Amino acid sequence: MSTINETQSYLKLNVAIEALIDRWYAWSHLVSPATAALNIKDRHLKIMESYVKNPKIHQAAVKKPEMLGGPFIDYDGGRVEEIKELLEHTKEKRTKVLKLTEAIHELNGLLQSEADGHSLDSLYPKVPEELKGLVELYYDLNNQPNFRFFESLLYNTEYYDESTQTISLQLVDSDDSRSFVLSTPRLDDDHLLHLDMPFKNNLIDELFKMKRTPGDYNKIKEALGIKPEQEELFKSFFTSEPPVKYEGYQGKGIRTRYFGHACVLVETDEMSILVDPVISYDGYETDVNRYTVNDLPEVIDYVLITHNHQDHVLLETLLQLRHCIKNIIVPSSGKGDLQDPSLKLMFKAIGFDNVIELDEMESVKLDKCEITGIPFLGEHSDIDVRSKLSYHVGLHNDFKVLFVADSCNVEPKVYERVHEILGDTDVIFLGMECDGAPLSWLYGPLMYEKLERSKDQSRRLAGCNYDQGISLINIFNPKNVFVYAMGLEPWLQFISSIKYTDESKPIIESNKLVDKCIEIGMDAERLFGEKTIEY
Repeated sequence: MSTINETQSYLKLNVAIEALIDRWYAWSHLVSPATAALNIKDRHLKIMESYVKNPKIHQAAVKKPEMLGGPFIDYDGGRVEEIKELLEHTKEKRTKVLKLTEAIHELNGLLQSEADGHSLDSLYPKVPEELKGLVELYYDLNNQPNFRFFESLLYNTEYYDESTQTISLQLVDSDDSRSFVLSTPRLDDDHLLHLDMPFKNNLIDELFKMKRTPGDYNKIKEALGIKPEQEELFKSFFTSEPPVKYEGYQGKGIRTRYFGHACVLVETDEMSILVDPVISYDGYETDVNRYTVNDLPEVIDYVLITHNHQDHVLLETLLQLRHCIKNIIVPSSGKGDLQDPSLKLMFKAIGFDNVIELDEMESVKLDKCEITGIPFLGEHSDIDVRSKLSYHVGLHNDFKVLFVADSCNVEPKVYERVHEILGDTDVIFLGMECDGAPLSWLYGPLMYEKLERSKDQSRRLAGCNYDQGISLINIFNPKNVFVYAMGLEPWLQFISSIKYTDESKPIIESNKLVDKCIEIGMDAERLFGEKTIEY
Protein backbone atom coordinates (compact mmCIF):
# COMPACT_ATOMS: atom_id res chain seq x y z
CA MET A 1 0.00 0.00 0.00
CA SER A 2 1.41 3.41 -1.01
CA THR A 3 2.51 5.87 1.64
CA ILE A 4 0.77 9.26 1.80
CA ASN A 5 0.62 12.11 4.26
CA GLU A 6 -2.74 11.13 5.71
CA THR A 7 -3.55 14.54 7.17
CA GLN A 8 -2.51 16.42 4.02
CA SER A 9 -3.82 14.21 1.21
CA TYR A 10 -4.89 15.23 -2.29
CA LEU A 11 -7.25 13.31 -4.53
CA LYS A 12 -5.34 12.52 -7.72
CA LEU A 13 -6.31 14.58 -10.75
CA ASN A 14 -7.13 11.46 -12.81
CA VAL A 15 -9.71 10.08 -10.37
CA ALA A 16 -13.04 9.86 -12.19
CA ILE A 17 -16.53 9.48 -10.80
CA GLU A 18 -19.29 7.66 -12.64
CA ALA A 19 -22.78 8.37 -11.35
CA LEU A 20 -24.77 5.15 -11.77
CA ILE A 21 -28.45 4.21 -11.67
CA ASP A 22 -29.16 0.47 -11.50
CA ARG A 23 -25.44 0.17 -12.38
CA TRP A 24 -25.95 2.03 -15.68
CA TYR A 25 -24.09 5.26 -16.42
CA ALA A 26 -26.46 8.00 -15.30
CA TRP A 27 -27.58 10.77 -17.59
CA SER A 28 -30.40 13.25 -17.22
CA HIS A 29 -33.11 10.99 -18.72
CA LEU A 30 -32.23 8.31 -16.15
CA VAL A 31 -32.72 10.75 -13.27
CA SER A 32 -36.06 12.18 -14.41
CA PRO A 33 -38.63 9.57 -13.28
CA ALA A 34 -40.83 9.07 -16.38
CA THR A 35 -38.01 8.97 -18.94
CA ALA A 36 -36.03 6.76 -16.57
CA ALA A 37 -38.87 4.25 -16.41
CA LEU A 38 -39.10 3.98 -20.19
CA ASN A 39 -35.34 3.72 -20.64
CA ILE A 40 -35.12 0.96 -18.04
CA LYS A 41 -37.83 -1.06 -19.76
CA ASP A 42 -37.04 -0.45 -23.42
CA ARG A 43 -33.28 0.05 -23.27
CA HIS A 44 -31.63 -1.57 -20.27
CA LEU A 45 -33.77 -4.68 -19.91
CA LYS A 46 -33.80 -5.33 -23.67
CA ILE A 47 -30.02 -5.00 -23.97
CA MET A 48 -29.40 -7.29 -21.00
CA GLU A 49 -31.96 -9.87 -22.20
CA SER A 50 -30.33 -9.87 -25.62
CA TYR A 51 -26.87 -10.37 -24.10
CA VAL A 52 -27.96 -13.23 -21.87
CA LYS A 53 -29.61 -14.91 -24.86
CA ASN A 54 -26.69 -14.55 -27.27
CA PRO A 55 -23.51 -12.92 -25.90
CA LYS A 56 -21.48 -13.82 -29.01
CA ILE A 57 -23.56 -11.44 -31.15
CA HIS A 58 -22.61 -8.63 -28.77
CA GLN A 59 -18.99 -9.75 -28.70
CA ALA A 60 -18.76 -9.56 -32.50
CA ALA A 61 -20.72 -6.30 -32.82
CA VAL A 62 -18.58 -4.21 -30.45
CA LYS A 63 -15.52 -5.02 -32.56
CA LYS A 64 -17.03 -3.50 -35.72
CA PRO A 65 -16.45 0.26 -36.13
CA GLU A 66 -19.75 0.65 -37.97
CA MET A 67 -21.60 -0.77 -34.93
CA LEU A 68 -20.06 1.74 -32.51
CA GLY A 69 -22.78 3.12 -30.25
CA GLY A 70 -25.16 0.24 -30.93
CA PRO A 71 -27.09 -1.65 -28.21
CA PHE A 72 -24.30 -4.15 -27.51
CA ILE A 73 -22.73 -4.95 -24.14
CA ASP A 74 -18.94 -4.70 -24.13
CA TYR A 75 -17.79 -7.60 -21.95
CA ASP A 76 -16.22 -9.69 -24.73
CA GLY A 77 -19.02 -12.24 -24.54
CA GLY A 78 -18.27 -13.04 -20.90
CA ARG A 79 -19.74 -12.29 -17.46
CA VAL A 80 -23.10 -13.59 -18.65
CA GLU A 81 -24.18 -14.75 -15.19
CA GLU A 82 -23.45 -11.32 -13.72
CA ILE A 83 -25.52 -9.64 -16.42
CA LYS A 84 -28.30 -12.15 -15.81
CA GLU A 85 -28.14 -11.42 -12.08
CA LEU A 86 -28.31 -7.66 -12.74
CA LEU A 87 -31.24 -8.22 -15.09
CA GLU A 88 -33.21 -10.15 -12.49
CA HIS A 89 -32.29 -7.72 -9.72
CA THR A 90 -33.46 -4.80 -11.85
CA LYS A 91 -36.78 -6.48 -12.63
CA GLU A 92 -37.34 -7.17 -8.93
CA LYS A 93 -36.23 -3.78 -7.57
CA ARG A 94 -37.91 -1.78 -10.32
CA THR A 95 -41.32 -3.45 -10.22
CA LYS A 96 -43.15 -0.18 -9.53
CA VAL A 97 -41.28 1.69 -12.24
CA LEU A 98 -42.05 -1.03 -14.77
CA LYS A 99 -45.73 -0.71 -13.85
CA LEU A 100 -45.38 3.02 -14.48
CA THR A 101 -44.25 2.32 -18.05
CA GLU A 102 -47.28 0.10 -18.57
CA ALA A 103 -49.50 2.85 -17.17
CA ILE A 104 -48.00 5.46 -19.52
CA HIS A 105 -48.72 3.26 -22.53
CA GLU A 106 -52.18 2.41 -21.20
CA LEU A 107 -53.05 6.08 -20.76
CA ASN A 108 -51.84 6.90 -24.26
CA GLY A 109 -53.98 4.07 -25.64
CA LEU A 110 -56.99 5.33 -23.66
CA LEU A 111 -56.63 8.82 -25.11
CA GLN A 112 -56.14 7.61 -28.66
CA SER A 113 -59.22 5.36 -28.51
CA GLU A 114 -61.68 7.35 -26.39
CA ALA A 115 -60.76 11.04 -26.67
CA ASP A 116 -62.89 12.03 -29.67
CA GLY A 117 -62.93 15.81 -29.29
CA HIS A 118 -65.53 15.93 -26.52
CA SER A 119 -64.70 16.94 -22.96
CA LEU A 120 -61.98 14.87 -21.30
CA ASP A 121 -63.55 15.10 -17.83
CA SER A 122 -65.05 11.63 -18.05
CA LEU A 123 -61.65 10.05 -18.75
CA TYR A 124 -59.99 11.06 -15.47
CA PRO A 125 -61.57 8.13 -13.55
CA LYS A 126 -60.09 5.81 -16.20
CA VAL A 127 -56.53 7.09 -15.76
CA PRO A 128 -54.38 4.14 -14.54
CA GLU A 129 -53.97 4.10 -10.78
CA GLU A 130 -50.19 4.61 -11.03
CA LEU A 131 -50.77 7.97 -12.74
CA LYS A 132 -53.73 9.33 -10.82
CA GLY A 133 -52.97 12.79 -9.46
CA LEU A 134 -49.81 13.03 -11.56
CA VAL A 135 -51.16 14.02 -14.99
CA GLU A 136 -53.38 16.51 -16.78
CA LEU A 137 -55.23 15.47 -19.93
CA TYR A 138 -55.53 17.95 -22.79
CA TYR A 139 -56.14 18.47 -26.50
CA ASP A 140 -53.78 20.36 -28.75
CA LEU A 141 -55.28 22.87 -31.19
CA ASN A 142 -55.73 20.12 -33.77
CA ASN A 143 -57.90 18.27 -31.24
CA GLN A 144 -55.23 15.59 -30.81
CA PRO A 145 -55.31 14.22 -27.22
CA ASN A 146 -52.26 14.09 -25.01
CA PHE A 147 -51.24 14.37 -21.35
CA ARG A 148 -48.59 16.11 -19.32
CA PHE A 149 -47.00 15.26 -16.00
CA PHE A 150 -46.94 17.36 -12.88
CA GLU A 151 -43.26 16.54 -12.81
CA SER A 152 -42.50 18.10 -9.42
CA LEU A 153 -45.07 15.72 -7.90
CA LEU A 154 -43.55 12.79 -9.78
CA TYR A 155 -40.23 13.34 -8.01
CA ASN A 156 -42.06 12.94 -4.69
CA THR A 157 -43.38 9.46 -5.46
CA GLU A 158 -41.84 6.00 -5.27
CA TYR A 159 -40.95 6.36 -8.96
CA TYR A 160 -37.97 8.51 -7.98
CA ASP A 161 -35.88 6.07 -5.97
CA GLU A 162 -32.54 7.39 -4.68
CA SER A 163 -31.61 3.91 -3.42
CA THR A 164 -30.88 2.95 -7.04
CA GLN A 165 -28.17 5.65 -7.22
CA THR A 166 -24.55 4.68 -6.65
CA ILE A 167 -21.19 6.11 -7.57
CA SER A 168 -18.13 4.42 -8.97
CA LEU A 169 -14.59 5.78 -8.55
CA GLN A 170 -11.63 4.86 -10.73
CA LEU A 171 -8.27 6.07 -11.99
CA VAL A 172 -8.43 7.03 -15.67
CA ASP A 173 -5.40 6.54 -17.88
CA SER A 174 -4.44 6.35 -21.58
CA ASP A 175 -7.23 7.76 -23.78
CA ASP A 176 -10.11 6.80 -21.48
CA SER A 177 -11.35 3.81 -23.46
CA ARG A 178 -14.38 3.06 -21.30
CA SER A 179 -17.30 1.15 -22.80
CA PHE A 180 -20.09 3.19 -24.40
CA VAL A 181 -22.35 4.48 -21.64
CA LEU A 182 -25.77 3.79 -23.19
CA SER A 183 -25.01 0.13 -23.90
CA THR A 184 -22.86 -1.38 -21.14
CA PRO A 185 -23.73 -1.54 -17.43
CA ARG A 186 -20.91 -1.13 -14.91
CA LEU A 187 -20.22 -4.44 -13.15
CA ASP A 188 -17.80 -4.97 -10.27
CA ASP A 189 -14.15 -4.79 -11.27
CA ASP A 190 -10.82 -4.73 -9.47
CA HIS A 191 -10.11 -1.15 -10.58
CA LEU A 192 -13.57 0.20 -9.64
CA LEU A 193 -14.77 1.30 -6.22
CA HIS A 194 -18.58 1.21 -5.97
CA LEU A 195 -20.31 3.14 -3.18
CA ASP A 196 -24.02 3.23 -2.37
CA MET A 197 -24.69 6.95 -2.31
CA PRO A 198 -27.37 9.29 -3.70
CA PHE A 199 -25.99 11.89 -6.07
CA LYS A 200 -27.03 14.76 -3.78
CA ASN A 201 -24.76 13.56 -0.96
CA ASN A 202 -22.35 16.38 -0.09
CA LEU A 203 -19.59 13.85 0.62
CA ILE A 204 -19.06 13.86 -3.14
CA ASP A 205 -18.25 17.58 -2.85
CA GLU A 206 -15.92 17.00 0.11
CA LEU A 207 -14.06 14.28 -1.80
CA PHE A 208 -13.55 16.26 -4.99
CA LYS A 209 -12.52 19.43 -3.18
CA MET A 210 -9.45 17.39 -2.29
CA LYS A 211 -8.19 17.57 -5.87
CA ARG A 212 -7.02 21.08 -4.93
CA THR A 213 -7.34 21.46 -1.18
CA PRO A 214 -5.62 18.85 1.00
CA GLY A 215 -7.77 16.95 3.45
CA ASP A 216 -7.58 14.24 6.08
CA TYR A 217 -7.47 10.86 4.36
CA ASN A 218 -8.83 8.95 7.37
CA LYS A 219 -11.73 11.34 7.84
CA ILE A 220 -12.91 11.04 4.23
CA LYS A 221 -12.37 7.28 4.32
CA GLU A 222 -14.56 6.92 7.39
CA ALA A 223 -17.19 9.35 6.11
CA LEU A 224 -17.54 7.38 2.87
CA GLY A 225 -17.74 4.07 4.73
CA ILE A 226 -14.80 2.48 2.95
CA LYS A 227 -14.61 -1.21 3.83
CA PRO A 228 -11.29 -2.86 4.76
CA GLU A 229 -11.25 -4.82 1.50
CA GLN A 230 -11.72 -1.57 -0.43
CA GLU A 231 -9.02 0.45 1.30
CA GLU A 232 -6.03 -0.55 -0.84
CA LEU A 233 -7.80 0.64 -3.98
CA PHE A 234 -9.19 3.73 -2.26
CA LYS A 235 -5.77 4.74 -0.96
CA SER A 236 -4.33 4.51 -4.48
CA PHE A 237 -6.61 7.43 -5.42
CA PHE A 238 -4.62 9.81 -3.17
CA THR A 239 -1.24 11.52 -3.21
CA SER A 240 0.72 13.87 -0.97
CA GLU A 241 1.91 15.86 -3.98
CA PRO A 242 -0.05 19.10 -4.45
CA PRO A 243 -1.29 19.97 -7.95
CA VAL A 244 0.20 22.82 -9.91
CA LYS A 245 -1.47 26.00 -8.65
CA TYR A 246 -4.08 27.42 -11.01
CA GLU A 247 -3.09 30.74 -12.55
CA GLY A 248 -6.24 32.80 -12.90
CA TYR A 249 -6.66 35.15 -15.82
CA GLN A 250 -5.26 38.55 -14.87
CA GLY A 251 -5.62 40.36 -18.19
CA LYS A 252 -8.00 43.22 -18.88
CA GLY A 253 -9.63 41.55 -21.87
CA ILE A 254 -11.31 38.18 -22.37
CA ARG A 255 -9.82 34.70 -22.44
CA THR A 256 -11.61 31.65 -23.85
CA ARG A 257 -10.35 28.13 -23.33
CA TYR A 258 -11.62 25.09 -25.20
CA PHE A 259 -11.66 21.91 -23.08
CA GLY A 260 -13.01 19.47 -25.67
CA HIS A 261 -16.35 18.72 -27.33
CA ALA A 262 -18.73 21.62 -26.45
CA CYS A 263 -16.93 22.74 -23.29
CA VAL A 264 -15.61 26.30 -23.34
CA LEU A 265 -14.45 28.47 -20.44
CA VAL A 266 -14.89 32.24 -20.80
CA GLU A 267 -12.91 34.35 -18.31
CA THR A 268 -12.37 37.98 -17.47
CA ASP A 269 -10.43 39.22 -14.46
CA GLU A 270 -13.75 39.40 -12.60
CA MET A 271 -15.83 36.39 -13.62
CA SER A 272 -15.93 32.98 -15.28
CA ILE A 273 -18.51 31.19 -17.43
CA LEU A 274 -18.27 27.48 -18.30
CA VAL A 275 -20.40 26.09 -21.13
CA ASP A 276 -21.48 22.40 -21.30
CA PRO A 277 -18.81 21.08 -18.91
CA VAL A 278 -16.94 18.01 -20.20
CA ILE A 279 -13.59 17.83 -18.43
CA SER A 280 -10.85 15.32 -19.20
CA TYR A 281 -8.30 13.99 -16.72
CA ASP A 282 -4.68 14.71 -15.87
CA GLY A 283 -1.94 12.63 -14.31
CA TYR A 284 -0.84 10.43 -17.23
CA GLU A 285 0.97 10.69 -20.55
CA THR A 286 -1.08 11.36 -23.67
CA ASP A 287 -0.53 12.33 -27.30
CA VAL A 288 -3.41 14.84 -27.22
CA ASN A 289 -3.00 18.05 -25.25
CA ARG A 290 -5.96 18.71 -22.99
CA TYR A 291 -7.16 21.00 -20.27
CA THR A 292 -8.40 19.39 -17.09
CA VAL A 293 -10.02 20.34 -13.78
CA ASN A 294 -6.74 21.93 -12.72
CA ASP A 295 -7.16 24.47 -15.54
CA LEU A 296 -10.46 25.73 -14.13
CA PRO A 297 -10.91 28.61 -11.69
CA GLU A 298 -11.64 27.67 -8.10
CA VAL A 299 -15.03 29.39 -8.39
CA ILE A 300 -17.15 29.14 -11.54
CA ASP A 301 -19.69 31.94 -11.58
CA TYR A 302 -22.01 30.50 -14.23
CA VAL A 303 -22.34 27.12 -15.88
CA LEU A 304 -24.42 27.19 -19.07
CA ILE A 305 -26.20 24.04 -20.29
CA THR A 306 -27.31 24.17 -23.92
CA HIS A 307 -29.54 21.08 -24.13
CA ASN A 308 -30.59 17.86 -22.46
CA HIS A 309 -28.34 15.25 -24.12
CA GLN A 310 -25.84 13.02 -22.36
CA ASP A 311 -22.77 14.68 -23.93
CA HIS A 312 -23.88 18.16 -22.80
CA VAL A 313 -25.26 17.32 -19.34
CA LEU A 314 -22.34 15.17 -18.22
CA LEU A 315 -23.00 14.29 -14.59
CA GLU A 316 -19.50 12.84 -14.28
CA THR A 317 -18.03 16.32 -14.68
CA LEU A 318 -20.83 18.30 -13.06
CA LEU A 319 -20.75 16.32 -9.80
CA GLN A 320 -17.00 16.87 -9.53
CA LEU A 321 -17.47 20.62 -9.99
CA ARG A 322 -20.67 21.06 -7.97
CA HIS A 323 -18.85 22.47 -4.95
CA CYS A 324 -17.36 25.34 -6.97
CA ILE A 325 -20.34 26.25 -9.20
CA LYS A 326 -22.16 29.38 -8.00
CA ASN A 327 -25.00 29.29 -10.56
CA ILE A 328 -26.14 26.92 -13.28
CA ILE A 329 -28.29 28.19 -16.17
CA VAL A 330 -30.52 25.75 -18.04
CA PRO A 331 -33.15 26.08 -20.77
CA SER A 332 -36.75 25.80 -19.60
CA SER A 333 -38.63 22.67 -20.62
CA GLY A 334 -42.06 21.84 -22.03
CA LYS A 335 -43.47 21.75 -18.49
CA GLY A 336 -44.47 18.11 -18.11
CA ASP A 337 -44.16 16.72 -21.63
CA LEU A 338 -42.86 13.16 -21.44
CA GLN A 339 -40.08 13.72 -23.99
CA ASP A 340 -38.92 16.97 -22.42
CA PRO A 341 -38.22 16.53 -18.69
CA SER A 342 -37.24 19.56 -16.65
CA LEU A 343 -33.50 20.12 -16.31
CA LYS A 344 -34.14 22.42 -13.35
CA LEU A 345 -36.01 19.72 -11.41
CA MET A 346 -33.39 17.13 -12.34
CA PHE A 347 -30.48 19.28 -11.13
CA LYS A 348 -32.25 20.24 -7.91
CA ALA A 349 -32.96 16.57 -7.18
CA ILE A 350 -29.26 15.72 -7.37
CA GLY A 351 -28.04 18.56 -5.16
CA PHE A 352 -27.62 21.66 -7.35
CA ASP A 353 -29.30 24.50 -5.48
CA ASN A 354 -28.69 27.59 -7.63
CA VAL A 355 -30.45 26.68 -10.87
CA ILE A 356 -31.73 29.43 -13.18
CA GLU A 357 -34.16 28.66 -16.02
CA LEU A 358 -34.11 30.75 -19.18
CA ASP A 359 -36.50 31.02 -22.11
CA GLU A 360 -35.63 32.19 -25.62
CA MET A 361 -34.51 35.86 -25.70
CA GLU A 362 -34.54 36.03 -21.90
CA SER A 363 -31.39 37.34 -20.19
CA VAL A 364 -29.41 37.23 -16.98
CA LYS A 365 -27.98 40.73 -16.56
CA LEU A 366 -24.84 41.33 -14.50
CA ASP A 367 -22.68 44.40 -13.95
CA LYS A 368 -20.31 43.63 -16.81
CA CYS A 369 -21.96 40.70 -18.56
CA GLU A 370 -25.30 39.72 -20.05
CA ILE A 371 -26.18 36.11 -20.84
CA THR A 372 -29.08 35.69 -23.28
CA GLY A 373 -30.72 32.46 -24.35
CA ILE A 374 -31.45 32.39 -28.08
CA PRO A 375 -33.43 29.88 -30.16
CA PHE A 376 -31.87 26.46 -30.72
CA LEU A 377 -33.27 24.91 -33.90
CA GLY A 378 -33.45 21.27 -34.94
CA GLU A 379 -31.09 18.50 -33.73
CA HIS A 380 -33.88 16.84 -31.71
CA SER A 381 -35.37 14.74 -34.52
CA ASP A 382 -38.40 17.05 -34.92
CA ILE A 383 -39.70 16.04 -31.49
CA ASP A 384 -41.29 18.80 -29.41
CA VAL A 385 -38.37 19.46 -27.08
CA ARG A 386 -38.13 22.94 -25.54
CA SER A 387 -35.18 22.41 -23.18
CA LYS A 388 -32.57 23.69 -25.61
CA LEU A 389 -30.90 27.09 -25.93
CA SER A 390 -27.99 28.61 -27.75
CA TYR A 391 -26.31 31.35 -25.71
CA HIS A 392 -25.25 34.88 -26.51
CA VAL A 393 -22.73 36.20 -23.99
CA GLY A 394 -22.14 39.95 -24.03
CA LEU A 395 -19.07 40.97 -22.03
CA HIS A 396 -17.57 44.34 -21.15
CA ASN A 397 -16.28 46.53 -23.99
CA ASP A 398 -19.18 45.23 -26.07
CA PHE A 399 -17.43 41.90 -26.78
CA LYS A 400 -19.95 39.25 -27.88
CA VAL A 401 -19.62 35.46 -28.02
CA LEU A 402 -22.25 33.12 -29.51
CA PHE A 403 -22.44 29.45 -28.51
CA VAL A 404 -24.63 27.67 -31.06
CA ALA A 405 -23.79 24.12 -29.87
CA ASP A 406 -25.66 21.51 -31.94
CA SER A 407 -28.33 23.88 -33.20
CA CYS A 408 -29.07 23.18 -36.87
CA ASN A 409 -29.79 26.32 -38.91
CA VAL A 410 -32.75 24.84 -40.79
CA GLU A 411 -34.56 28.20 -40.86
CA PRO A 412 -32.13 31.14 -41.20
CA LYS A 413 -34.96 33.66 -40.82
CA VAL A 414 -35.03 32.84 -37.09
CA TYR A 415 -31.42 33.92 -36.66
CA GLU A 416 -31.92 36.93 -38.90
CA ARG A 417 -34.58 38.10 -36.43
CA VAL A 418 -32.21 37.40 -33.52
CA HIS A 419 -29.51 39.41 -35.28
CA GLU A 420 -31.88 42.38 -35.58
CA ILE A 421 -32.01 42.42 -31.77
CA LEU A 422 -28.46 41.45 -30.80
CA GLY A 423 -26.38 42.58 -33.78
CA ASP A 424 -23.06 41.20 -34.99
CA THR A 425 -20.97 38.94 -32.78
CA ASP A 426 -17.21 38.74 -32.33
CA VAL A 427 -16.87 34.97 -31.92
CA ILE A 428 -19.06 32.02 -32.92
CA PHE A 429 -18.67 28.50 -31.56
CA LEU A 430 -20.54 26.33 -34.06
CA GLY A 431 -21.38 22.61 -33.87
CA MET A 432 -21.11 20.67 -37.15
CA GLU A 433 -21.80 17.01 -36.30
CA CYS A 434 -24.04 16.96 -39.38
CA ASP A 435 -24.50 13.18 -39.75
CA GLY A 436 -26.21 12.69 -36.42
CA ALA A 437 -27.76 9.53 -35.04
CA PRO A 438 -31.33 8.58 -35.99
CA LEU A 439 -34.22 9.45 -33.68
CA SER A 440 -34.46 5.96 -32.17
CA TRP A 441 -30.84 6.02 -30.93
CA LEU A 442 -31.76 8.39 -28.12
CA TYR A 443 -35.54 8.78 -28.09
CA GLY A 444 -36.59 5.28 -29.14
CA PRO A 445 -37.61 4.16 -25.62
CA LEU A 446 -40.03 7.09 -25.38
CA MET A 447 -41.91 6.34 -28.59
CA TYR A 448 -45.29 4.60 -28.32
CA GLU A 449 -44.84 2.84 -31.65
CA LYS A 450 -41.66 1.92 -33.51
CA LEU A 451 -41.01 4.35 -36.34
CA GLU A 452 -40.59 3.11 -39.90
CA ARG A 453 -36.90 2.83 -40.78
CA SER A 454 -36.97 5.48 -43.51
CA LYS A 455 -38.62 7.98 -41.15
CA ASP A 456 -36.24 7.10 -38.32
CA GLN A 457 -33.21 7.62 -40.58
CA SER A 458 -34.65 10.89 -41.88
CA ARG A 459 -35.14 12.46 -38.44
CA ARG A 460 -31.62 12.80 -37.09
CA LEU A 461 -29.76 14.34 -34.14
CA ALA A 462 -27.65 16.51 -36.44
CA GLY A 463 -25.93 19.89 -36.26
CA CYS A 464 -25.14 22.27 -39.12
CA ASN A 465 -23.75 21.24 -42.49
CA TYR A 466 -21.69 23.67 -44.59
CA ASP A 467 -24.63 25.52 -46.12
CA GLN A 468 -26.40 25.94 -42.78
CA GLY A 469 -23.19 26.93 -41.00
CA ILE A 470 -22.03 29.50 -43.53
CA SER A 471 -25.53 31.00 -43.57
CA LEU A 472 -25.31 31.50 -39.81
CA ILE A 473 -21.87 33.06 -40.14
CA ASN A 474 -23.08 35.43 -42.84
CA ILE A 475 -25.90 36.55 -40.55
CA PHE A 476 -23.76 37.30 -37.46
CA ASN A 477 -20.56 38.39 -39.26
CA PRO A 478 -18.05 37.20 -36.61
CA LYS A 479 -14.32 37.90 -36.54
CA ASN A 480 -13.54 34.39 -35.27
CA VAL A 481 -15.26 31.08 -36.09
CA PHE A 482 -14.58 27.93 -34.11
CA VAL A 483 -16.13 24.60 -35.08
CA TYR A 484 -16.64 22.45 -31.97
CA ALA A 485 -19.04 19.95 -30.32
CA MET A 486 -18.12 17.15 -32.74
CA GLY A 487 -16.93 14.51 -30.27
CA LEU A 488 -13.51 14.45 -31.93
CA GLU A 489 -11.43 13.91 -28.82
CA PRO A 490 -10.51 10.22 -28.29
CA TRP A 491 -11.45 10.33 -24.61
CA LEU A 492 -15.07 11.16 -25.54
CA GLN A 493 -15.94 7.95 -27.40
CA PHE A 494 -17.46 6.40 -24.29
CA ILE A 495 -20.00 9.25 -24.24
CA SER A 496 -20.60 10.00 -27.93
CA SER A 497 -19.61 6.77 -29.75
CA ILE A 498 -18.24 8.88 -32.62
CA LYS A 499 -15.17 7.96 -34.64
CA TYR A 500 -14.40 9.93 -37.81
CA THR A 501 -12.28 9.34 -40.89
CA ASP A 502 -11.16 11.92 -43.46
CA GLU A 503 -14.15 10.82 -45.57
CA SER A 504 -16.72 11.43 -42.83
CA LYS A 505 -19.30 14.03 -43.85
CA PRO A 506 -18.81 16.23 -40.73
CA ILE A 507 -15.07 16.41 -41.42
CA ILE A 508 -15.58 17.28 -45.10
CA GLU A 509 -18.27 19.87 -44.35
CA SER A 510 -16.38 21.53 -41.49
CA ASN A 511 -13.14 21.63 -43.54
CA LYS A 512 -15.06 23.39 -46.29
CA LEU A 513 -16.54 25.91 -43.85
CA VAL A 514 -13.20 26.67 -42.18
CA ASP A 515 -11.54 27.18 -45.59
CA LYS A 516 -14.33 29.48 -46.73
CA CYS A 517 -14.12 31.59 -43.57
CA ILE A 518 -10.38 32.03 -43.99
CA GLU A 519 -10.90 32.92 -47.66
CA ILE A 520 -13.26 35.78 -46.72
CA GLY A 521 -10.93 37.12 -44.03
CA MET A 522 -12.18 35.49 -40.81
CA ASP A 523 -9.99 33.56 -38.38
CA ALA A 524 -11.39 30.03 -38.35
CA GLU A 525 -10.45 26.65 -36.91
CA ARG A 526 -11.96 23.29 -36.08
CA LEU A 527 -11.05 22.75 -32.44
CA PHE A 528 -9.46 19.61 -31.04
CA GLY A 529 -8.00 18.82 -27.62
CA GLU A 530 -7.28 22.26 -26.18
CA LYS A 531 -7.18 25.86 -27.35
CA THR A 532 -6.66 29.22 -25.61
CA ILE A 533 -7.66 32.49 -27.26
CA GLU A 534 -7.17 35.92 -25.70
CA TYR A 535 -8.89 39.09 -26.88
